[in-house]
Amino acid sequence: MNDERKSGPVLFDLEDAPEGRADVRPDTAPPVPDLERGPPPAAMQRVAMMAGRRPNRLARWFWGILVMLVTFFVGVAAWEFVLDLLARAPVLGWIATGLVGLFCLVLALIALRELAAFGRLRRVDRIQTGAAAALAEADLTRARQVANQIDALYAGRDDARWGREAFAEAREGILDADGLLGLAESKILAPLDARARLEVEAAARQVATVTAVVPLALADVFVALTANLRMIRRIAEVYGGRSGTLETWKLTRQVLAHLVATGAVAVGDDLIGSVAGGGVLSKVSRRFGEGVINGALTARVGVAAMEVCRPLPFVALRRPSVTSLVQRALTGLFGKRS
Repeated sequence: MNDERKSGPVLFDLEDAPEGRADVRPDTAPPVPDLERGPPPAAMQRVAMMAGRRPNRLARWFWGILVMLVTFFVGVAAWEFVLDLLARAPVLGWIATGLVGLFCLVLALIALRELAAFGRLRRVDRIQTGAAAALAEADLTRARQVANQIDALYAGRDDARWGREAFAEAREGILDADGLLGLAESKILAPLDARARLEVEAAARQVATVTAVVPLALADVFVALTANLRMIRRIAEVYGGRSGTLETWKLTRQVLAHLVATGAVAVGDDLIGSVAGGGVLSKVSRRFGEGVINGALTARVGVAAMEVCRPLPFVALRRPSVTSLVQRALTGLFGKRS
């Protein structure tokens, strides 16, 4: 017997193949079905995709008209109720009129607060645009204008007083745009960055812990959504003062839409492997693995929120690392020891 083995391409004869299959070639063969489906998206990925998706125009019209109709009917009903009560019992009618007036006053104050919050958001946007132009063109005059705007933005805040004073003492000797804005970033924004990082770490820790511990369906999605809304609101307050409800929702949509567009809602194995052994945890306990993933995605949302709310880009100071944020937030939660 000849034990000599032949090497080279192997030819399969398709003459005996079933009818209609003899012409199958690699370029015409159907794709191989994916028998191993991956795990479903983590809670933070579902939250990001839901909040980052652009609403349908027809749905916006539907909800807008519905709100107007409900407001109109409620207003007419309240008006008729007050008039009827004034005719039947004048004292009670005047009490109802006063309560309705107080309610309208509170609504007006809430509207003014929301408008002021949007005004602060536009103010920060103008500072960001001016800073980007000053850095790109190396324009010292424009950089000084941006520096003055940042100083005025934090003029009434005690937590930025020391930084503003240090910046005012050292700014006169700087004659280039990069150096001036870098000084403003290191003196005024550095303490605010530290506070914002603490907010990101706290939110990542909360989301990871609840995801790993609470087995209820959709509980991780609810906690991820509420924790990220609270985190974005507090980051906006750190950099720009008091934040409104509508402003927070607008910022949240901007941040999550940016993450979805750039593909940053996916967490790679390198990040999970460097944070508390997430790759091993996902094999031992699916909930623990999802907790690490949700915590990492929350940290990414937090860093994006810092970039959106921060008056200056990260130039003189390093942008916070998602891995370091998650490591600090999750140290000890999943057996990680520094």
